[in-house]
Amino acid sequence: MLEGIKIIDFTNYIPGPFATLRLSELGAEVVKIEAPEGDPARNTGEGYVFNAHNRGKKSIVINLKQEEGKLLALDLLARADVVVESFRPGVMDKLGLGYEAVKKVNSGIVYCSVTGYGRDGEMSSLGSHDLNYMSLSGALAQMKDDKGRPVHPTHTFSDYIGGMAASERILAGLVGRGKTGEGSYHCISIADSMAALMANHVLIEKETGYPNGVSVLNGTVIGYGLYETKDGRYVSLGALEPKFWRNFCQAVGREDWLSAHYSRLENSNPVYIELVDLFKSKSLSQWADFGMKVDCCLTPVLEVGELAHYPYWREKNFVLPEGQIKMHGDMPSQTEAGPPKKGEQTDEILQEWLSIKSSKY
Repeated sequence: MLEGIKIIDFTNYIPGPFATLRLSELGAEVVKIEAPEGDPARNTGEGYVFNAHNRGKKSIVINLKQEEGKLLALDLLARADVVVESFRPGVMDKLGLGYEAVKKVNSGIVYCSVTGYGRDGEMSSLGSHDLNYMSLSGALAQMKDDKGRPVHPTHTFSDYIGGMAASERILAGLVGRGKTGEGSYHCISIADSMAALMANHVLIEKETGYPNGVSVLNGTVIGYGLYETKDGRYVSLGALEPKFWRNFCQAVGREDWLSAHYSRLENSNPVYIELVDLFKSKSLSQWADFGMKVDCCLTPVLEVGELAHYPYWREKNFVLPEGQIKMHGDMPSQTEAGPPKKGEQTDEILQEWLSIKSSKY
């Protein structure tokens, strides 16, 4: 769908590269501009962080601190459709590559800045990471242990939510350009993107004082919760609607539980105790098979290494043989090439985009 769209990517680490990876899988050509030392993600987690988010892209090394490098970058930007950057606010302006400078050479450019806290305001110049955005958004306070302490996630949710917000805005910018012929500027705040997920929680707290969102979704009723299996694993039961709870109860021969659908998930509830015992009577694989046959919203809690083998993901070829994850499950992957070596396509890009045979930058 994005075949012929050229994207210049100045971003590092996860949010920006995740955004452009999603666009690459939709057919865009993504050219990653790297400093001489390369994207720091190349050295994060033994390089896995870089490899996970940059397959199918092209890499060119440009020293943006040199005048010649800046002019070369402007030449490339003059021929691009989209530019994405993730420096702190003002850095691209100082380099002579901010939106106003780029717009002078390419009025149709869709320019997206991925920031922590936006371009303006007292926090805009501060550095932060995923954990900070999680905590500031209120999302982290929704993940507490039984003593009320926030739990440190093993996933960088904000990075990915910010990346998806960036790809969404870029696509909106391209649609707008298609209608008006004009480019546009977009500033994504990762903190804002994460806080947007708190819509239910903020409104419910304001109206009722309850801080944990929709009560039936947060582990307080027996029809919507996590249960341990015979082999010490866990399944998720999401039988929120009466029809799904009815299907579950009938399948396990306990129609006497029907009236207990929204009863409390606590040890004083006899139906809950029986339900706990029932789930512990069978293994994870047995319950997984049950969930595939009975339409009751029952699924196994999979470990990372199990995704490639679970029927749903396997039939979509969602986990690629090299350990990569597709971005769009309903489409064949458009990015079959692996992540580029630093500067691997420098000469190719200069020749194809600018008719320059070699680079000294």
